[in-house]
Amino acid sequence: MQNNPDPDNRTVPEHPSIRILPELLINQIAAGEVVERPAAALKELLENSLDAGATTIDIELIQGGIKRLKVVDDGVGMSAGDLPLALARHATSKIASLDDLERVASLGFRGEALASLAAISRLIIASRQPEAKHANRIEAVGGVLSPVEPAALESGTVVTAEDLFFNTPARRKFLKTEATEFGHCEDAALRIAMAAPHVAISLTHNGRRVWQHQMGDSGTRIATILGEAFGEASLTIDEPHPAFSLSGSVALPRYSRAGRDQQYLFVNGRFVRDKLLTHAVRSAYADILHGHRHPAYVLFLSVDPSMVDVNVHPAKSEVRFRDSRGVHQFVFHALQKALARPASGDAPPSANPQAWISGNGPRAMSATTEANRAHGQTFRPVQQGSFGNMTVREPHAFYEALHGASAEHKTGEPRISLGLQAENTPNIAPNKEFHHSPDIPPLGFALAQLHGIYVLAQNANGLVLVDMHAAHERIVYEKLKAALDLNQLASQPLLAPISVALGERDIELVAENQAFFVRLGFDLGTLSAREIVIRAVPAMLQSLDAPAMLRELLDDLAEHGASRALTEQRDEILGTMACHGAVRANRMLTLPEMNALLRQMEETERAGQCNHGRPTWYQFAIGDLDKLFMRGR
Repeated sequence: MQNNPDPDNRTVPEHPSIRILPELLINQIAAGEVVERPAAALKELLENSLDAGATTIDIELIQGGIKRLKVVDDGVGMSAGDLPLALARHATSKIASLDDLERVASLGFRGEALASLAAISRLIIASRQPEAKHANRIEAVGGVLSPVEPAALESGTVVTAEDLFFNTPARRKFLKTEATEFGHCEDAALRIAMAAPHVAISLTHNGRRVWQHQMGDSGTRIATILGEAFGEASLTIDEPHPAFSLSGSVALPRYSRAGRDQQYLFVNGRFVRDKLLTHAVRSAYADILHGHRHPAYVLFLSVDPSMVDVNVHPAKSEVRFRDSRGVHQFVFHALQKALARPASGDAPPSANPQAWISGNGPRAMSATTEANRAHGQTFRPVQQGSFGNMTVREPHAFYEALHGASAEHKTGEPRISLGLQAENTPNIAPNKEFHHSPDIPPLGFALAQLHGIYVLAQNANGLVLVDMHAAHERIVYEKLKAALDLNQLASQPLLAPISVALGERDIELVAENQAFFVRLGFDLGTLSAREIVIRAVPAMLQSLDAPAMLRELLDDLAEHGASRALTEQRDEILGTMACHGAVRANRMLTLPEMNALLRQMEETERAGQCNHGRPTWYQFAIGDLDKLFMRGR
C-alpha cells in the first residue's frame, strides 16, 4: 500500500475501498454467532423439527457431534423447491412481515441456522412431504450447493452435518474434547425434550443409544430427566393469569443444589437465560433456602407473543418483556404461594432410617445433642394423655404461652401455659384405630421429646421427627413478618436507655430514617452531634446487643438505602429476632405444648423449613421402620 505525504510532510495511509464480502464469508461470519459449537447446531435443528410439527425425533451424534450430527424427524417436510431456499440466508417460512416478527410464535424465524451450518460443514438434507411421490435431497459443502435430486425417504426430514468447521480451522481449534461437546449436545437435547413432552425423542452417540423418551405428560418427562429424587421433592406449578401463565415443577428447599445445574426456564416453549426471571425465582426462595444453595426448577412461562421480544440475539436465548415488572411480580408471587404451603400440604419424602443409623442420612446431630448424651440425658418419654385437635386461641398465643409463667416445673422453672381448647377431643390409642382415624392431623400427635431437641410424633403414615427450635423459629418468623406488615410489631422500652457513639454519617442516617426505625420497634434520640440514645428496641430483641445491631443496620442503609433495608434486611433482622424468640434446646415441653407446636406448624406457611432453610421435620414411613427391623420377613 502506498503512502501519500501531506502538506506537513507526514505520511498518511491510503483508505482502502469498501467492498461487499463474498456470500460464503458472510455466512461463515454469521455462523460464528449462530453455530459456535455442535450443541448450538443441534438446538437449531431440533427447533426446526418442532416447528415442522414432528412427533418423533431421533438424534445421532459421532464424536460429540463434531464428526457427525444427524437429526431425523417425522414433520411436514419440504418440497424440492424449498430445499435450496432453506439453505439461503434470511429465507424462512415462519415470518413475512414486521408484524409477524413482533408476534412470532415459532421457535425459529431468522432463517440463518441452515445457511450458517451449510457454510461450515458438509451438509445433507433429505425431505419428503406427505403428498409427495418421493423425497428430495440437496447437499452443501462449504456453502456450495448441489442440484436437488430424488431420494428415498418415507416422510419427514433428515439433516446430516458432517465435519463441523472443516473449512474454518481457527474456529475448530476452540472446540473442547469429545466428551465435553457431547455433554453440551445432550443438555441441548434434554432441554428440548422437557419443552416438548408430546414428542418422542431419542439420543444416540457413537452408535450407542444413550436415552429414549416416549410421548407423555410434562410432569413425567421432567421427573424422568431430572431423576426420582427431584420428582419426589418437587411441587407442581399451574398458575393461570389473564396476561401470563406459569407451569412446571419446583423443588422443595431441602432438594437445593450446590450449583445451578437444574434450573430451566422456558418462555413460550423456548429455553432462555433471563436475569429478570432468575431473580424472581430466587426471590421466591429467599428465606427458605439454606446458605448459598441454589433452587432446582423447570418452569414454563406463557406470554402473548406480542408482549415479548425474542429477536434480541441470534442464538435466541435472550428475551425482553414489554411489561418486565408485571412478569417479575407474577412469577415471584406464583412461586411464593406454592412454596408457602404449610406443613399440612405436601409432606417431605420419608427419611431412610438405615441411612440415619449408618451415618449417611440427614442426621441433624448438633453439639448440644452430643453434650446431652455425654451427660447421660437420653430419650425422655412424656406422660401419655388424650389426643385431639388442639388449637391455639390467637395468632401469638403459642409464642406468648411458651414464654409465660402460669405454672412451675419440678426444677423451679416457670411452666408454660398454652391456652388450648382441648375439650371434647377424641381419645385415640396408638394402634390400628389410630392409623385409620379421620381425626388424625397431618403431623399427628406428640409421643415424646428426645434430648430436649426433637419432638417425636405419630401420624397416619408412621413417625414424625420435629426439630422443635427450627419449627418454632419459622412460626415466630412468619408472625413477626405479618405483624410488621400490619405495623403491629411491639416495641419494648429499656429500663436504662443506652447511649451509642456514632460517626457523622451514621448520625445523619438516623435522622433521615426515623420512620424506618420506628417501624422496626426502635426508639432513637439524639444526645449530641456524635451520640444517640436507644430508648426502646423491638420486644424480642431485648437480649441482643442493641448497639451492634444498630450499627449493622446503619451500614446497610449507607450501602443500599432504606428501600433494601425495608425488604431484604428487614427479613434478616426478623430472622434473628425469631431465632432468639423461639423455644430453646433442653426446654422440656409437656404433651399439650408439643401438640400445640405441631398444630401451629400445620397452619404456618413455609413450615417445612426454618428461616435459614434447614428442614424442620421428617417423616419416617411405617413401612421403612418395618424394613429396618425386618418385620414380615
